[in-house]
Amino acid sequence: MHKKPVNLALQGGGSHGAFTWGVLDYFMEDGRVSVAGISGTSAGAMNAVVLAQGYMDGGADGAREALGRFWRQVSQMGRLSPIQRSPLDLLAGRWSLDHSPGYLMFDLFSRVTSPYSLNPLNINPLRNLVESTIDFEKVRACSELKLFIAATNVHTGKVKVFERDELTADMLLASACLPTLYQAVEIDGVPYWDGGFVGNPPLYPLFHSTHSRDILIVQVNPIERTATPKSAREIQNRVNEISFNSSLLRELRGIEFVQRLLQQNRLDRGHYAEILVHRIEATEQLNPLSASSKLNAEWAFLTHLRDIGRAAARAFLDAHYDSLGVSSTLDLPHEFS
Repeated sequence: MHKKPVNLALQGGGSHGAFTWGVLDYFMEDGRVSVAGISGTSAGAMNAVVLAQGYMDGGADGAREALGRFWRQVSQMGRLSPIQRSPLDLLAGRWSLDHSPGYLMFDLFSRVTSPYSLNPLNINPLRNLVESTIDFEKVRACSELKLFIAATNVHTGKVKVFERDELTADMLLASACLPTLYQAVEIDGVPYWDGGFVGNPPLYPLFHSTHSRDILIVQVNPIERTATPKSAREIQNRVNEISFNSSLLRELRGIEFVQRLLQQNRLDRGHYAEILVHRIEATEQLNPLSASSKLNAEWAFLTHLRDIGRAAARAFLDAHYDSLGVSSTLDLPHEFS
């Protein structure tokens, strides 16, 4: 079977990034697609960089092994965290941390004090994880695929995209720097926060950087919810979801507008490319998970999400492989109707 090249757009979402791990794991095992470029933010950026390093070590199999090792390290690091599921959540079989005393205390402190006061020494366990598991020389040398990692410039509020051949640990940490948890990451004197505020993930770097017209969004954060949030925590969580999806929706709206003009022959196809957009999601399984579960790093939870991601990737390829390189499978006009 012909291997088709695709570009991947990987969202951030804390521990829910293990869903993306599952998607990538299945793609590397299945072999029906090759990855031409990846745009990633936060956990999506972590997955992208780890995949690139693993690919340098051993191709597709090396990428799978590297991703598995990385998420195992995430789980081991999480075992030392004071934020754990409560006995109530364990008995009820819930993955959330909503009743965890550690989570509740941490959530309260993050709302009334800044990380500059709460964590003046700027201790960041993510730094230890990144520096101990990722060889950035190998990542920068991975010419097999393009990498674009997004962060938010604190001063300008604009997206900053770091490319593969310049990537460092600080750039990756900047992409995952939630301002209520960590001090801003400074790079060349400029402070950066999580890229999700302005690009979760950005799509535009993929438009002309590779030979593939296909952009496959691996979506972790729900765009729509049927229930109205009523508690203070539910309201805040929904505000965050809307904020972290707004930039993606703007780019999709722009793509839909250009596609419509191309179909009406109102734009020169020699200057404008028709971008083919696809999406992998698992709304039924992921939407019920609370926002607090994004901090749950239990191995059982991470592998549960991985398996959901693998199943979603398999379902997508079985249904839409023939459409890759031919037509979009995400109905953009319907998304904005």
